[in-house]
Amino acid sequence: MFRFEHREYLYLLALLPLLLALFLLYMRRKKKAIKRFGSMDFIRPLMPGLALRKQYLKCWLLLIAATLFILTVAGPQFGSKTESVKRQGIEVMVCLDVSNSMLSNDVKPSRLEKSKQILSRLIDELKNDKIGLIVFAGDAFVQLPITADFVSAKMFLQSINPSMVPTQGTAIGAAIQLAQTSSFSSNENVGKTIILITDGENHEGDAVSSAEEAVKSGIVVNVLGVGSTKGGPIPTANGYLKDREGNMILTRLDEKTAQEIALAGKGMYAQVDNTNEALKALLKQLKTMQQSDIETKIYSAYDEKYAIPAWILLVVLIAEFFILERKNRFFGRFKLFS
Repeated sequence: MFRFEHREYLYLLALLPLLLALFLLYMRRKKKAIKRFGSMDFIRPLMPGLALRKQYLKCWLLLIAATLFILTVAGPQFGSKTESVKRQGIEVMVCLDVSNSMLSNDVKPSRLEKSKQILSRLIDELKNDKIGLIVFAGDAFVQLPITADFVSAKMFLQSINPSMVPTQGTAIGAAIQLAQTSSFSSNENVGKTIILITDGENHEGDAVSSAEEAVKSGIVVNVLGVGSTKGGPIPTANGYLKDREGNMILTRLDEKTAQEIALAGKGMYAQVDNTNEALKALLKQLKTMQQSDIETKIYSAYDEKYAIPAWILLVVLIAEFFILERKNRFFGRFKLFS
């Protein structure tokens, strides 16, 4: 994986052929001026210090130096690096409902897209914390283990869709259990929370008892209910989802279930609509949680490598500096440029 951080500087490379052409033109005129006094074979003994090849060598070295300088300021980056970072924060595990009912657009642009928008803004706010992601429908899967690498978190967020979980349904209890048992660290001094984002249509397991078990482990369960109580249809490739009798199926936000889960989990409940109130309420609640030292390794897709062309540039400039335009008596004995 390779790139230049400031690619706009690479356009300066287009000037190098022009500089080379100007130098060649200069040398051509210089040779013509010398030849006015006679042939080069006749003139050379009269000008023992003349060293045209050195001038060509110095030109090439300066062109190489200019190329390396442009590559350096363009910021070459490749490979990868990890950094160990210590912060004061909390641990957050998001459980996101990706069942087909989350495709309903009773909340614009859809329940799922609205949830992803809120999650993206939440990641921006959790600057000193750790975050992980579980997606669930009829089953639950860890999409992103808990981490402080927010770049990866946003990258995973963009690819979320209902096809990620082949089994349809809404197994809220399974998602909470998975977050509780296999996602958080063993640090007992740090605040831990599960943020459940769902329309509340629970079809598998006992989500309330799962929230109660999480509380026993020191984990707070917060719930964001996505959708409207009036409900809306579920879009499909051929229109809208219908039952066996051909009637359009409406999906509604089950606020009662969502509130019961939040109450059992000692957390807060907020309904997600087209305002920012739910996110504000959630952030306010998270700020009350106990913070502790969190040390983690952050992965960066690109590592700065500008030092490589910079060191080569230094060597080239030193070499160019010590090459004189005229012949040196001492080095002339070695016939380096004849």
